[in-house]
Amino acid sequence: MVVNNVNVVAMQESVEEMKKNPTQAKKVKQVGGQWVFQEGEPQFRAEVEFPKGKEVLQADFPPFLGGGGLKPDPIQYCLYGLAACFAGIFAAVAAMEGVDLKKLSVVAESKLDFSRVFGLTDNPPVEGIELTVTVSSDAAPEKIQEIDRLARERCPGVYCITNPIPLKTKLIQI
Repeated sequence: MVVNNVNVVAMQESVEEMKKNPTQAKKVKQVGGQWVFQEGEPQFRAEVEFPKGKEVLQADFPPFLGGGGLKPDPIQYCLYGLAACFAGIFAAVAAMEGVDLKKLSVVAESKLDFSRVFGLTDNPPVEGIELTVTVSSDAAPEKIQEIDRLARERCPGVYCITNPIPLKTKLIQI
């Protein structure tokens, strides 16, 4: 059964499998890319694999940060990931709750201060992020608010921006 373009049966099967074997809930995600040194080309390139294929993603800083503005910048990809993750969790929670959505859109907006990037201040580079979620459904407003609350609680993207996550860097000089 598919609701809101979410395969509810597959999700239910995953839940049952994770109940039996909690290690099934743990996955590793990885993206690796290379800086592009050729002038006039987007500055960063990564080939990203997924279950049914792979895509080449390219990023380029805007001109004020030394790029050409030829492709989305890294922050846009970050915001895209947050918006897509939140929308997916929102749609999945709605589907699992039996709520049909007619429309769902998510806009992620970030307020940035680039003075730290240029070594001018110690100001936080990100001042805040706002998600604007637009939903159309025949469900009661209280039900949609509950789905929104659950999506905020369960979304990995929201967790990443609202909780400190240990970061290790490993430098390999060749």
